[in-house]
Amino acid sequence: MKRTFLLNVVTVACCLAGTVFAGELLPLNPDRFIHIPGPNPVLVEGKPGAWDDGVIEAADALRDGDTYYFFYHATGGGKSYRLGVATARHPLGPFRKHGTAPVLDLGESGAWDDRMVACAMVLKEGDGNYRMFYSGAGSRDKGGRWHVGLATAAHPSGPWKKCPTNPVLEDFGYVGGVVKVNGKYHLYAEHPIGSTGPDYGPMSLAIADRPTGPWQRWKENPVVHAGKKGEWDDGGFSEAEVFRGGGGFHLFFGGAKLDPERMRTQESIGYAFSPDGFRFSKHPQPAARRESVPNLAAMSEVHAIHEPPFIYLYHTVRYKEPPRPQDRAKHPRVEHLGIEVIATERPFHLTMPVLHRENLGPRELTNPFDCPPLCLANVTRAELCVECRFSDRATKGVRIRVCTSDDGAQWSSADALGLELDAKAGRLARGGRVLEPKPRFAKVVVENLDDKEPVPRVNITADLRGEHGF
Repeated sequence: MKRTFLLNVVTVACCLAGTVFAGELLPLNPDRFIHIPGPNPVLVEGKPGAWDDGVIEAADALRDGDTYYFFYHATGGGKSYRLGVATARHPLGPFRKHGTAPVLDLGESGAWDDRMVACAMVLKEGDGNYRMFYSGAGSRDKGGRWHVGLATAAHPSGPWKKCPTNPVLEDFGYVGGVVKVNGKYHLYAEHPIGSTGPDYGPMSLAIADRPTGPWQRWKENPVVHAGKKGEWDDGGFSEAEVFRGGGGFHLFFGGAKLDPERMRTQESIGYAFSPDGFRFSKHPQPAARRESVPNLAAMSEVHAIHEPPFIYLYHTVRYKEPPRPQDRAKHPRVEHLGIEVIATERPFHLTMPVLHRENLGPRELTNPFDCPPLCLANVTRAELCVECRFSDRATKGVRIRVCTSDDGAQWSSADALGLELDAKAGRLARGGRVLEPKPRFAKVVVENLDDKEPVPRVNITADLRGEHGF
């Protein structure tokens, strides 16, 4: 009875709420969410020797103009977490890392953040400047506490300048999101860390008139509680971003089902709504289930960009099994970045990146590991779109083979679902193929048929449509 009551309350509240976009008030009804897994992973660790050659985890997602910024924290180069960013022209990528160094580094020896810098949340202000709220930890803080710092920049990629009065808020966990409401800053964080499970906790709120504070913790924290024992999110949450729309506040979060080994904890993505930003009601079922994506164990540290009719959920990826041969020795400590898509209505039309290569050598055949699985369970029509730039001396084209699977684990090649694209020397060539019959999962393998000439660029996308109503 209690579960049914909660479902009805959340559904009614979300139908009355919405997010303002391009002047429209669009309702969010979690009962009508359609999960479309993204091209996971969209980013992996750097090459050996890079500053991010360890693990990379989601920190924030921001659209500014026609560019999408995916902030992440990473280990590598003998150091712990520091902050970087990748950019793309499409919300699903392909993403390219910015520069060869962190955009926000550790503090100097003895500083409050000289050990770890992570969990960025970037807010664009009305004056055109950007403020980054982030979590930091220092080697002198023996209590394992995380504090909140502030940095400013004139551009999302930096350079970022740390506030001289940092930390602006002491002992407030992992920053998830900051929302400006009637001139006041509402900062949401996973806090207290470890109170519901190792590295997990509830969501709490602090409020200030200025970014530098003073910050006041809400007296009735937390704003979102872990699920009751036995529920899918009874282990609490990783940090998650709150965003504001017409009529309320929306939270997509990674809900944990704990495992004795921290890195094997399972997470799916849940949704919660609040009319005032203080008390959130959770939908009882996940909005995006980890089981929907082959080999996915966790969708953690979730951040959202809402572009109706889609919500793009940027998150950390953890796996059930090593995703690549080189990951076997360090599994399960393998973390990458991924994206899930929530369609909020039908019909929908979505362009999904499938495979992008800047250079395909003579007779080269791509590795199936290079192509993330295309998950088509909630799609009624799928068409592969191929675009190739050929060299001036190209005489032969490319062959695209489609591998299909019923479960996302066992793959078979079906030439009947493939296509060939003839060479057009020095020109751009395009082709397409509808996947009929539509498989549940698909991957592509691309072969350059030319013995001598490389293909300078190969770009494959999928045109996905949901054509039926609810």
